[in-house]
Amino acid sequence: MATPLVVIVGRPNVGKSTLFNRLTKSKLSIVDDQSGVTRDRINGEVEWNGKIFRLMDTGGYVKLSDDKFEIAIKEQVEIAIEEADALLFVTDGRDGITPLDDEVARLLRTTKKPTFILVNKADTASFENDKLEFYSFGLDNVFDISALNGRNIGDVLDELVTAINFPENDFENDDRLKIAILGKPNVGKSSLTNALLGFNRSIVTDIPGTTRDSLDSILKYFGEEIVLVDTAGLRKRTKVKENIEFYSTVRTLRALASCDVAIIMIDAQTGIENQDQKIIDEAVRRRKGIILAANKWDLVENKETNTAKEFEANIQGMLGGINYLPVIFISALTKQRIYKVIDLAKEIQVDRLKKIPTSKLNDVLLEDIRRNPPPATKRGKEINIKFITQVGEKYPIFLFFCRNAKDMPEHYRRYLENRIRANFGFAGVPITVSFKEK
Repeated sequence: MATPLVVIVGRPNVGKSTLFNRLTKSKLSIVDDQSGVTRDRINGEVEWNGKIFRLMDTGGYVKLSDDKFEIAIKEQVEIAIEEADALLFVTDGRDGITPLDDEVARLLRTTKKPTFILVNKADTASFENDKLEFYSFGLDNVFDISALNGRNIGDVLDELVTAINFPENDFENDDRLKIAILGKPNVGKSSLTNALLGFNRSIVTDIPGTTRDSLDSILKYFGEEIVLVDTAGLRKRTKVKENIEFYSTVRTLRALASCDVAIIMIDAQTGIENQDQKIIDEAVRRRKGIILAANKWDLVENKETNTAKEFEANIQGMLGGINYLPVIFISALTKQRIYKVIDLAKEIQVDRLKKIPTSKLNDVLLEDIRRNPPPATKRGKEINIKFITQVGEKYPIFLFFCRNAKDMPEHYRRYLENRIRANFGFAGVPITVSFKEK
């Protein structure tokens, strides 16, 4: 099962982004006095008392029109109620309750999921009474906090991790291949999922999925059980209009957390777009196996014969350093090459778990390093790589033991990664190259 998801909700300019940055110990979320600054969905991980959960900031997503505020906030709260394992409702204690706060609270009262009202900007104990009026929302967990200086944040986290239903290890220890089919809305995720589940009269059974209100499916593929992780395209949402990208992002994060290999679908008619790039970057960051499936290829395949090569070259050019992802051209509608996607996913998972013997690593890579050694440091000292080994259980990590490790330039790290791939494969597998002082 996936790491629990906690979503921060509330009207603009109450301190949601400040709270996100404090909890994740980052500065991913832009903080500004002007409402509506953060346009993209921001997500990170929080660890508290040995428990880890994912956190999403929804701050600033709404448009700047007054009429749009209520529509957009209402929709993102509805989505959060459906998808989150717990909710943090941030309010402004100095402003008091506003009509928009009342509307958010009304929606939150419909859920049975853990909900915490955080009355922000209570920077000292003298503001403690600011929270009293917020009990009128009819929700029990009300805290006066300061996202800016951290006041009472620990108390909130103590209660939060107690209230969240953290998963057992049974799903994580499940050795069945878990595949997530991802992509921006209307790219064909549902069509591909349904086409795969209909293969050879497949036996489809529902199993507990990544959330308490969604289900994954089992694909029987030549006698092997493969888990298709629930994604944004599996169920239709008719009410979500303003925040369809937010909804898709929430489900994408859940699916990525649970899968081994991500099939990222792109529209063969439009190529890679900004939202595709974000999904790819997130999959790489989480070190998942990755396949790029260019869907709707039946609509463009009859063009000039070099279309596929040009399309793939354009993709690799846009991805820059992420040039190791296989591209497969499919049609979910006609089922063209959809089963090759499954075969490729199985190959990638084998590579993710592949262990290169230490002796072989050193025999091959040290020879490459001898032919093209790393440059000297700015102080004129040599960077001598002495020994290489592979570590990591869930994805490949390569440790290079060397002198002056902290001075290793980024371009040489990329060179070493490319030599690993050239010698040992790992197509579609993000790998980590680290340097340790010998």
